[in-house]
Parts: sequence; structure tokens; C-alpha cells
Amino acid sequence: MSSFNFFAEKPSSSYRKSDSVLIILTFLLWGIGLVTLYFCSMNYGLKFFGNPFYFVQRQLMSSFVGLVLMLILAVMDVEKLRKLLPVIVFVSLILCLMTFIPGIGVERNGARRWIKIPYFSTFQPSEAVKFAMVLFLANLFDKQEKLPEEEKSVLPAFLGLIVFTVVIFAQQDFSTGLFVFVIGLMLFFITGAKLSWFIPFAGLGIPSAALMILLKPYRVNRLVGFFAQDSYGQSFNWQVNGAKRAITDGGFWGQGIGSGLTKLNGVPEIQSDYVFAGWAEAMGLLGVGLYIGILAVFTYRVYKICMTTGNRFASIATFGFGAAIVSQSLLNIAVVGGVLPSTGIPLPFFSSGGSSIIFTLAMCGFMINASKIEQTDETEFYAGELV
Repeated sequence: MSSFNFFAEKPSSSYRKSDSVLIILTFLLWGIGLVTLYFCSMNYGLKFFGNPFYFVQRQLMSSFVGLVLMLILAVMDVEKLRKLLPVIVFVSLILCLMTFIPGIGVERNGARRWIKIPYFSTFQPSEAVKFAMVLFLANLFDKQEKLPEEEKSVLPAFLGLIVFTVVIFAQQDFSTGLFVFVIGLMLFFITGAKLSWFIPFAGLGIPSAALMILLKPYRVNRLVGFFAQDSYGQSFNWQVNGAKRAITDGGFWGQGIGSGLTKLNGVPEIQSDYVFAGWAEAMGLLGVGLYIGILAVFTYRVYKICMTTGNRFASIATFGFGAAIVSQSLLNIAVVGGVLPSTGIPLPFFSSGGSSIIFTLAMCGFMINASKIEQTDETEFYAGELV
């Protein structure tokens, strides 16, 4: 351990400056998310917990942990992080298994997705798995590129992705498991995996997904309620319909922060997956456009880092983290707007949930780190083709 150096061995002057725009956007999204969470949750917090700041205080506690991780990952040598990867993967999987231990795991509505954590109430290990999965695949794909052509194989990465997905599915968290699986497939695609390798993915994934939906009546009800909204009315769409009313009431200019009533009465527990409806009602179409604009610039900065960073592992991981944050944001907005069936996927930076904000900020810290690694002739890379 004496030879282990937490910081990069190169002097800081040999690195580019961190992407200041990405840093600003990260804190901007975090700040807007906190404000939105407050005015959406204050009545619910006061009614059930006697404290209008209940959810914001919990979010701030988790944000502190996330900001510490963000700082660490922003300065830590990415090659040193790779050495810690076995520990990160092992801990994330163990945390998932702990959800099944009586007295530690927490069951809600038949799902065991949380574990009890002192001072933080509960922790959702699937968020840690999402973080570990991206690093795991990025590490494997980078190593594969350095192997002789005849030794390259996508099988280890394929098996690893299956393990990550299965441990999440076992917790009855279908939406997150499917999301992690899709992000993994995106990493396979951008690193040059042959299209023929996607046939086993489709052959295994599509029937498995269909079976998991059919085994749980509430999942079937969500799909039926989505595709037959006129027939089922409020039966399975009460949250979505409330969110639509909130968005419509916002108009172009919005009703102003804290002034609307729809979000307080028509969307139960809006502080969770439907918090964007509160933002849309308060800020209107103008506010929705502003958020989309910020997200678009965030996306541009992330993928610019992917193309310019001098470390292939960091580039692949940055793509994965950026895809996770941006895709999850767009997916949540689509659900709130009634374009997709309800998934239970939170809105990054906005939704109440300590696990989500911790690992969202951690992902941003890694991407900030990747932005300052210079590209040289020795570190220049290309997306190789896996056999």
C-alpha cells in the first residue's frame, strides 16, 4: 500500500484545466433541482412529517456525500481508480444482496430495493450497480483493445452485464434493471462490437423482459393503462393525468414558484418521479425549454470530453455516465408527459432520493476528471472492433 498514490503522478501543470462549463452546469442543475424539490414537497413534508423542509434536508445530506465523492473522483488518477474497480464491483453487488437480509433489507410493495442506512433512512443499491457497471465495462473494453486480434472477445463483458442486470431484476426493480442493460448495450455499440453479437442480447433480453412484465400484474396494468387510457381513465393513470394537468396549467410563462395548487393536490408524492410536473407548472413552457437547453449543453460538453480526453478508459466511462444521466432525464420527462408508461425512474438532480443524487454527482466528478486529461500520440485511441 505504500506505493499507492491517490493523486495522479503527473504534476497538475501537465493537465488541461477541467471543463468549467460542465462544472457550472452540474451545480446549476443541482441548484435548480433543490429549489424545485422544495416548492413541490413543502406541503407534503409539512402534512406528514411536520416539516416543510423535510425532503430538502434529506436531499442536502445526501448531496454532501455526493459532493465529496464528486471532488474525490474529480482529482483522483483514473488509473488508480481502475485498481479499486474490483472493490467497487464487489461492494455494489454485496449491497444488492443485502436487500434480502431480514432486518436490513426494506420491502415496499413486494419489492426489496433498499437497505437501511443510519441517518439516511434507506439506500438503493441499484444506483451503485449502475455506477459500477459503467466502470466495469469501460475497463474491459479498454483492455480488449490492447489484446491481439485473435484473443479479443466480447463474452466477459456480456456475462458481466448479465450479472449486473440479474441482481437488479432480483430486487423486483424491472425499470432500473432494463435501463442498466440498455446503457450497457450502448457501451457495446460505441466500442465497436459486431452487430452479430446483438442477436444473443435480443434473443435473451426480449423474452425475459416480456416474461417479467407478465409475471407482475401491476406491470401489466401500467401497460394496459397506457395503451388504453380512454377505457381505463383514472384507474391506472391518476399520477400521469395529474402531471398532465400540472403541465397544462403552467401555460407558457408558468404560475410561479409555489403558487400553483395542481401539483399539491393532483400529483401524490410529486417530490419523487413526477417532480418535473411541478417545475413545468411553476415555470411554464419557457421553463421546460430552459431545462431542455441546459440538458442539451450538458450533453454536448460530456460528449466533447469523450472525443478529446487522453484516456480510452475515461472516454468510454464518460460516455456511459453521460448516457445514463441524459437518457434517464429524457425518459423521466417522457413518462411525466404521458409519452411512455410509468417506469419509476427518477429525474437526475431533481427527484427526492439520496442514492440517486449521490451517484449522479459522483458520475459528474469522474467526467470532470476525464475532461482535463490531455491526449497525446501515445494515448490516442479509436473504437476497435470486438470479435
